[in-house]
Amino acid sequence: MTIRPSRSVAAGLAALTLLGATACGDAATTADGGADAGKVAVVTSTIVWGSVVRAVGGDRVAVKSVISDPAGDPHGYEAKPADSAAFQGAKLAVSNGGGYDDFFAGLADNAGGDLRKIVAVDLAEKHEEPSAAPAEAGHDHANEHVWYDFHTVEAVAGKIADELSAVDAAHKDEYAANAKAFSAKLEELEAKAEAIGKAKPGAKVVASEPVAGLLLEHAGLTDATPEEFAEAIEEETDPPAAAVAETEALVTGKQVVALIYNEQTETPVTKSIKDKAVAAGIPVVAVTETLPQGVTSYLDWMTKQVDSLSGALAAA
Repeated sequence: MTIRPSRSVAAGLAALTLLGATACGDAATTADGGADAGKVAVVTSTIVWGSVVRAVGGDRVAVKSVISDPAGDPHGYEAKPADSAAFQGAKLAVSNGGGYDDFFAGLADNAGGDLRKIVAVDLAEKHEEPSAAPAEAGHDHANEHVWYDFHTVEAVAGKIADELSAVDAAHKDEYAANAKAFSAKLEELEAKAEAIGKAKPGAKVVASEPVAGLLLEHAGLTDATPEEFAEAIEEETDPPAAAVAETEALVTGKQVVALIYNEQTETPVTKSIKDKAVAAGIPVVAVTETLPQGVTSYLDWMTKQVDSLSGALAAA
């Protein structure tokens, strides 16, 4: 999905505060009974980061994700008055940053109080957008899809454990142990991803959208997607005809071993390329921008995608 210009929520902050004060949020830490009584309230921008919080906090946290619909688009999301209710009583806010979920920053700032904040891109190493073109071509936009970078996710998990421990010191050992176990699983996942490229050195793939670019880096694969095609799809504009033809040629000419396909963002152009890949016998590896319906575990979601990528290349 594209990085769209930030949408200001400043005009609605006063309304958010007033309406949020009377709304009912399921993330608030309560002491008056109920399923969330005594739990640390955490609010996240999306269910991706909500799933990481749950992995670290376990039953000690009550998590509310502003965008919980798998089809939701954080780029174009406009904060609603009811969203402020999620911040009532919240002790920690976790977002992606990098232009991906700009709506969240305004909500978090308006929440005030002693709300602690974690922004994932602030903990990420610098990555460039996947591109087949050389660096001097000027394609230097930071890749904001950092949940596909296991190092960043591990850093965020560690920071979550630290912040939860700061507000709930009685259970700090539990948070630390959960984060350590989660990190160990991430390291196993990273090793599995790295094995893909080692088994297929020099393998090239093409992507319908660069959402999983950081995973491809982990796997040691080369994203051969033409730069003009990738940029146009990312900006939600029609790719130039020449770029489409070049991308199609990679598939029909079997110059790549797989098509990495974002199922949650399909256009007539990307669907046409997927159809051509299927016709040419090129494996199609489905990826998603967020957890699919019915999936609540980050590790389960990511493991399935890594296994799918591994299986596709093993068969290539």
